[in-house]
Formats: sequence, structure tokens, C-alpha cells
Amino acid sequence: MKKKNMFVVLLVMLCLTGSVFAQGAVEQPKQEIRVLLANHPYGELLKTKIPEFEAQTGIKVNYESLQESQLTNKLTTEFATNSSTVDVFMTRPLQEGLMFIKNGWYKGLDKYDFSDYPANSVDIGRKAGVAYIVPLVTEWQVLYYRKDLLKKAGLSVPTNFVELEAAAKALTKDGVAGFASRGKGAAAVTQLSSYIYNYGGRYLDGGKAVFNSPEALEATRFYGRMLGSYGPQGVTSMSWENIMPVFQAGKAAMWTDASVFYGQIIDPTKTQIPAEDIGIAQLPKGPKGDSPFIVVSWGMAMSAKTKNQDAAQKFLDWATSKTLAKEGMLTNITMARDSAWADKDVRAIMNPGLVETQAHAAKNGYPFDRPFMSSVGQARDLIGEVIIESINTKGTSTKLPALAAEKAKAVDELLKTDGEYGL
Repeated sequence: MKKKNMFVVLLVMLCLTGSVFAQGAVEQPKQEIRVLLANHPYGELLKTKIPEFEAQTGIKVNYESLQESQLTNKLTTEFATNSSTVDVFMTRPLQEGLMFIKNGWYKGLDKYDFSDYPANSVDIGRKAGVAYIVPLVTEWQVLYYRKDLLKKAGLSVPTNFVELEAAAKALTKDGVAGFASRGKGAAAVTQLSSYIYNYGGRYLDGGKAVFNSPEALEATRFYGRMLGSYGPQGVTSMSWENIMPVFQAGKAAMWTDASVFYGQIIDPTKTQIPAEDIGIAQLPKGPKGDSPFIVVSWGMAMSAKTKNQDAAQKFLDWATSKTLAKEGMLTNITMARDSAWADKDVRAIMNPGLVETQAHAAKNGYPFDRPFMSSVGQARDLIGEVIIESINTKGTSTKLPALAAEKAKAVDELLKTDGEYGL
């Protein structure tokens, strides 16, 4: 009898213990990761899909969405002060890639399959055989234009800079700016780049600043004349996020910027212009070139300090997957994966202008839209001062050569400090 009672007691205790364990398992907090996204079309797409990832994996994603320069500044500050809790983040290979790699802030992606990407898009985020960045989005410079306004004015789509200026002059009337592009200092550097290339210039050559060369100065004057004479009011305070609503409201006839914005421009919930009246074409040729930039504008990376490596890897794999790359392409985001461009569903609905301009840029384009250097942010600020001087004077400033030479010297000093001068 005593043995039987003891057995009952043990059985009750085991049941109670099991219920405690079960209760503990239920109350275990979900695994969480912190993700920083850019205020960019692909970042916006990811935000809508994150609940699906959470449901599939049980991983809670705490994400923040930031404007591109704010994102870089936040990451740099957190990493530099060793205070970051970021696990995964969107990153600009040409903007912060060199600096982040040199400082050991990216985690090496030895488990990632890069076979579906062009080699040069991966190489931009690779050092000593280690890849640190998954390419997300490729961008190239294009001309967006109003088909209806050009037709009304009896104009064809401009194919060179002379035609571009003539069209801008003719279309600047009735409260409509004939031409728009980024004019806000550092933000304008990427868009000026193709103009410089098409005038035969460069930002850097042999690890030295050369944006004060006669060719680069001529391009900067042309860009300044175009925006100063035919651009929207307040253009020196405008980046793409400020210009897009102007174009969507019908207040700009032509706009040169990155190809990735086409989907947003024609979104009927955001624009007042019918999609059939909006065209996309190659950036017009310059006097000495036909080389728009084509770059990996955004990638995805893991923090070297992540404390949630498995969960972070799952999110990275998911956020850069073939499935989401296809979804991006279906919304006119120009993804980096080869399979996304080859997908039959994508090809069936893709705007022919995107296909044509991508093929042209891939063949003729230049793979940088800014100085490729660690201190690129500071360099862009310096070059931005030259751009603003040109815009404010409609390209006529007599100070421009001396100002460009001064800023080029300052960029050379940055290159020397970073050990990159002459390389």
C-alpha cells in the first residue's frame, strides 16, 4: 500500500513538473532581430512582406526605415561607438562599402549562394576573397519624360545634350519646369556623374581627384545651367524624394535620375499623370560619351556583431531570395539577380523602356556614380558645393574653376588619410 501511494505521489509530481515545463515553453519570448531598411522602393516592399516572414519562422523583426543618408549616419555612429544592436541592414556598396569592410563592420557571408548574381555586382562588396554584401538593386541613369508635353510641343525624345537643352527651354512654361534632376549638394553627385562621363571626365582617376578637369568643369556648368535655367524652384534643396512628387504632379516635363523609380512614378495612387503619358528613355549622349552610370545601388548585409546569427541569416536569405527578387521586378524595381531578369512572367509585363535602357547601360555604362573611396560621404559634400555654385549661377560662375580645384585638393587629402591616394 505504501509503495502504491508513493507511486501516485511521484506520478502527480511528474505531471506538475511537465505542466511547468510546458508553461515555460509557451511563455518563452520569441527570438527577435533588429533590421534597418532604407526608404527605398525595395525597402518598402520588404516592409509589407515582413509579417509573412514572421509567421513562417516565428522570428520577430523589429525594423526601422530611414532616408538613405540617415541610414548611413545611424549605422556609422552605432558601429563606431560599439553600441549597435543591428543584426541585418540595407547598405550602399558604393557609399559605405569600403569603409565598413575596412572597419570590420560587415560579417563575411561564407554561407550565401552568389551563383545567381553577375560577378561584378558581387565583387564591389568583396575583399580578399570574402563577400560581405548581397546585391539587391541595380540602377542606371535614365530620362523620364512626359510624352504628351513633348508631342504637344512637336518635339522628339532628346537623344543628346543639345536636344535636351532645347527641349527643356521649350517646355519650361505654364508653371512647368522643363527639366529636373537632383540639386541638393551631396545628393546631386550621383546624377551629375553621368554628365561628367559623357563630357569625357571622371571624379577620380588613378586614386586622385580629377573633377576639376576641363571636361568635368564643362559638364558641371552644363548641369548647373540646365537646373538653374529650367529646373523647379528650390532645386538646390531637392533630392529624388523631393523631385518625384513634382514630376507626379505634372510640374516637370523631363527628369533624369535612377531607373528604379519608374514603378513609383507611374503608380496611379501617387501620380496625377496617366501612365501612358510617362516615358522612359536612355540618358541623352554627351559631346564625348554615351556612358550612363550603372551601379549596385543597394545591397543587404549582416552585422559582424550580431548576437542572433542564425535568425539574421534566415532573414538575409529570405529578404534577398529569388521569390522576392521576382516580386520586386514585377513592381518595376530593377533587381540584381540574373534569374529575375530572365523570368518569363517578368518579361511578359516589363516595360520595354526598362529592358532597353538596362541593356544599353549594361553594355556602355560606367560602374560608379560617385567617387569610389572610403570617405565618399565627405567627398560628396565637397563636390556638392561645386554643383550648388554652378546651379545658383546657371553655370556661369567665374569662381567655379578655383572652387573645384580647392575641393579636389580636399578630396585628395581624404584619400591620403585613408591610405587610398594614388591607388
